[in-house]
Amino acid sequence: AIDITSSPTFTLVNEYKTGEGDQLFHIDFYRIKKLEEVFDFGVEEYLTGEHYCFMEWPELVEDILPEDIVKVKITTGQKEERYLTVS
Repeated sequence: AIDITSSPTFTLVNEYKTGEGDQLFHIDFYRIKKLEEVFDFGVEEYLTGEHYCFMEWPELVEDILPEDIVKVKITTGQKEERYLTVS
């Protein structure tokens, strides 16, 4: 079974299982005020691990992100349509 996801508003990291049983981490950096805060919860383990790691507000920690990340940007058009940009 695939876990239902939501934004980790009150926790910085949520862990889910994929349909194949792999771990997937969802990190929300929105409430981070200083880069030092992410080291308090061990962000390095998530960023260097072998599991998928999806991040919201990654620009707040951009200086410590690995070079081989895939960025997906979601924007909304004038008629509420969604656009994805992958880089």
